Amino acid sequence: MTMKKLAIATLFLLTTSLLTLAQPGPGGPPPEGKKRERIEAMKIGFITDQLQLTPTEAQAFWPVYNQYQDELEKLRKSRKENLLNARANFDELSDSDVEKLVDNEIAFRQSELDLVKKYNPQFKKVLPMKKVGKLYRAEEEFKRELLNKLQDKRDDNRKSGKRPGPPPGGPR
Repeated sequence: MTMKKLAIATLFLLTTSLLTLAQPGPGGPPPEGKKRERIEAMKIGFITDQLQLTPTEAQAFWPVYNQYQDELEKLRKSRKENLLNARANFDELSDSDVEKLVDNEIAFRQSELDLVKKYNPQFKKVLPMKKVGKLYRAEEEFKRELLNKLQDKRDDNRKSGKRPGPPPGGPR
């Protein structure tokens, strides 16, 4: 596949994914798994576009990135479970329990940073340094774009009188 065809395919995937996210499916919002799949497809398209990966780079990069994302997801899932348990009865927790929660949050953030430090050399092996730098920026830009789209959708729902659902990732 030529670079031009890859860029067009990526742009098409990104555009259709963005449009699909903005549209509710028949009978209401899609199940959580479908949302996650669409967001992941959007993220892949966004990162591919931002990094302008060649086919060779993409072939080497995506397995490493997917492994990184899997490990990151495990960390985040564990954190989410801990936070949900704490939220349910936060006011009844003792100071030592709250201290443990704070310590766990700091440990989570350190583990997240350790994971980035673990994978950074692997990214440098499969991508030029400028693209590694663009990767981290693209991840942040994607999060920001996604949050803006969700906020816009909530604003539209409020204007139309629809009640928005809980925020992604559960109640806050």
